[in-house]
Amino acid sequence: MPDAAHPFIDARDPTAPPPGLAGAVVALGNFDGLHRGHKGVIARAQALARASQKPCAVLTFEPHPADFFAGRSVIFRLTPPAAKAALLARLGINGMITLTFDAHFAALTAADFTGDILARRLGVSAVVAGYDFRFGAARQGDADFLRAEGARLGFGVEIVERIVKDEAGSLDAVSSTATREALERGDLALANSLLGRPYFIEGEVIHGEKRGRDLGFPTANIALDPSNRLRHGVYAVTLEARGVLHGGVASFGRRPTFDNGPPLLEVFVFDFSGDLYGEMVEVAFHGFLRGEEKFGSIDALIAQMNADAAAAREILARQ
Repeated sequence: MPDAAHPFIDARDPTAPPPGLAGAVVALGNFDGLHRGHKGVIARAQALARASQKPCAVLTFEPHPADFFAGRSVIFRLTPPAAKAALLARLGINGMITLTFDAHFAALTAADFTGDILARRLGVSAVVAGYDFRFGAARQGDADFLRAEGARLGFGVEIVERIVKDEAGSLDAVSSTATREALERGDLALANSLLGRPYFIEGEVIHGEKRGRDLGFPTANIALDPSNRLRHGVYAVTLEARGVLHGGVASFGRRPTFDNGPPLLEVFVFDFSGDLYGEMVEVAFHGFLRGEEKFGSIDALIAQMNADAAAAREILARQ
């Protein structure tokens, strides 16, 4: 478990086992969203690590392979690297190893991946993967090949078969794709159910046009990852800054009443004074209130903002 003495290790393209992760049990996969299904694979890796008294890590890839092959951003990233690292640390994982998915990596054979990366560069003691994990050029490597390579190269292999349910119920509908689609529709209740937690983003508070302050609703403004396709609208949120959790109401969109500009997340933090400029914050989404609208007057906008704030407070109070 990461702590002050043994902090979470975030390693990019290591050529040797990262300090603190030598001989680790490694969960393999992209794990975008770290949804309820992913957690079953990771929990098995943690159990093996505890039993063998080894560190536990996740091996993942950037950019997302689908983005690499498309030559552009096509995937709505549920957990960009910083968010993924934060979640893994909370799950008690010791570190995240990220490999650059480029033309060279895409051309690696399955045997190159197991021999050069897993055995030589990372020195894994064991790997854990889902039943549908494929790897190597043309996706030639599968579970059977991984087991055979582990036996040949001297590391353990555990394949986690399809998990049909967890403590929250059936996992039949759980996937990263289903979660993305729910967020794009504004179906936050479904998305959070699939994730097993509130959807959240991390970002730096930046300067905006100060319109919110003029309207009596000063906001912390955050530009989201360019891949983000969360439905534009108004949400009940919490914002964590400097280790303190605050309730709030947030608007994500292009501000059609004013400039119809680039998408921006604007968070009005309840009962807060001061500024957060330059701070890295985490915003979790707890309820969808309404879609983005263009108002005919400033008075109409302010009246709606007051109603939105009251509705957000009610949602957060129930949770």
